[in-house]
Amino acid sequence: MADQGQFKAGEAKAHTQEKTGQVMEKGSDTAQAAKDKAGSGAQTVRDKASGAPGAAKDKASGAAESAQETAHEGKERAGGILQQTGEQVKSMAQGAADAVKSTLGMGGGDKEKH
Repeated sequence: MADQGQFKAGEAKAHTQEKTGQVMEKGSDTAQAAKDKAGSGAQTVRDKASGAPGAAKDKASGAAESAQETAHEGKERAGGILQQTGEQVKSMAQGAADAVKSTLGMGGGDKEKH
């Protein structure tokens, strides 16, 4: 019975780790897509600015720089969200593993004596 419980606990842990990997990969892809889109927008503004005269060129260049800064801030925010999500998934996985261990009587200090 204990071997079967250990197997199920290991199986649950592996499943949770796989889900964590999927969530992290999806978040990373989303952040990269946002960064790419913002970067291409900034480049478009720069390209248009290169053909504009004087003050208009400066204004467009400033807009491109602002867009690039906004993209960078968005990337940092996305990284924070990914880290937060990873920590939440990790916590849930640990809770699931503890619950399985507890159910199988393999828990740590909170063992009940029968």
